[in-house]
Amino acid sequence: MKILGIIFCNIQMVHMFHLGQTEGKPSRPFYSLSLETDLRTELFETNQYSPLQRPVLRVTTNVSLTILTVNELAWEDNRLSWNNPSKTSQDYTNVVYLFSAAKYLWTPTIIIENSVDDVSTMADTNIPLRITSDGAVYWSLSGIFKVACESDIRYYPLDSQTCIIRITTWGYTQGEILLQLDEDKPINFDYYNQNGEWELHSSSAYYASNRYERGLSFSTLYFQMTFKRKPLFHIINTIFPVVLMAFLIPMVYKLPSESGEKMGYCLTVLLAYAVYMSIISDNIPSTSKSVCFLSIYLGLTLAFSTISVNLVILTLYAYFQGETAAPTWILTIIRRKRRCDAEENKIVPCLNEENGNIIDGKVMEITQTPEAKTLTYHDLSLMLDKFFFMVYMIAITLSTLTLLIVLLTNYHA
Repeated sequence: MKILGIIFCNIQMVHMFHLGQTEGKPSRPFYSLSLETDLRTELFETNQYSPLQRPVLRVTTNVSLTILTVNELAWEDNRLSWNNPSKTSQDYTNVVYLFSAAKYLWTPTIIIENSVDDVSTMADTNIPLRITSDGAVYWSLSGIFKVACESDIRYYPLDSQTCIIRITTWGYTQGEILLQLDEDKPINFDYYNQNGEWELHSSSAYYASNRYERGLSFSTLYFQMTFKRKPLFHIINTIFPVVLMAFLIPMVYKLPSESGEKMGYCLTVLLAYAVYMSIISDNIPSTSKSVCFLSIYLGLTLAFSTISVNLVILTLYAYFQGETAAPTWILTIIRRKRRCDAEENKIVPCLNEENGNIIDGKVMEITQTPEAKTLTYHDLSLMLDKFFFMVYMIAITLSTLTLLIVLLTNYHA
């Protein structure tokens, strides 16, 4: 009974299969390894596919850029399509994708024109190409590409940098390979991770004017990205210490000359500022196209500190001359009026002789003309300290405010 049951079932299945063939269209074969092998044989061997031949006269290649991870290229090769069963030996429509290596397929030769490492075609033989049934070929090229970008360091460390990646064809003219931007996402940031120093500000992709060589035109695409430097780290570690050290310079003129610390303090500030300036200069990008405002500020403050050393030497020299009379021409230069003694101009009320009270608001002026007081080197030293303190405080305050206003205005623009 068991054997008969099995035979009956088999006969019934065969009968249903024959009914399906006779009543309707023949069913498509299911996907199998042998079916894919037959498709590969027909596409690449039977049809005599040549990877050196372009699929059409002008191949349109869509290009999209994924930051830091993948460059994706897509084009159509009608020689590799199998979605129409009438053009193939059998029905392969259940084969959704085929994967192949770059050495077996024709691939567009595309380069990054402003690469700094190696100007070579974008190709990786280890990454497979995905082929769909309509002949579309997708190639995701992974890699890290270093490009040359012009840096504008005028507003460092609150600056923004714009980098342009130029992608163009190599060997094929515009009439043979036409590069087009991906309409959905010309620049894809799905895989982009936020950087600790830079913040992505804007991005754009556009068609550039074609590159011409020997009268031939080549298709070119531009991908532009603008990054802003995050300010918190540099404000705390660069701008804040520099500004504080700058305001140490005028305080040397508040130190008493007799303390003996004036010269040592002045030289310490100068050396500290010079060392800090060399550290900051190593972090500033090197370029001669633009000058960093921070570098100008550092150089100007360093000049103030250097001049201050010489001025402190002069004030100390004058102080330790003691009560020696200063030359008269110094009075002419500094345009100082002589101090008046209390006896030079006195104003006293007019009193009534009878009762000793003030009769009215009249006053009488008693004028005396004593000998002019001599200006000593000691007095000159004190005067110079006051004068240089005011000059340096005003100069450093104005230069610091100018730097901060310029940097902040550009950063928030």
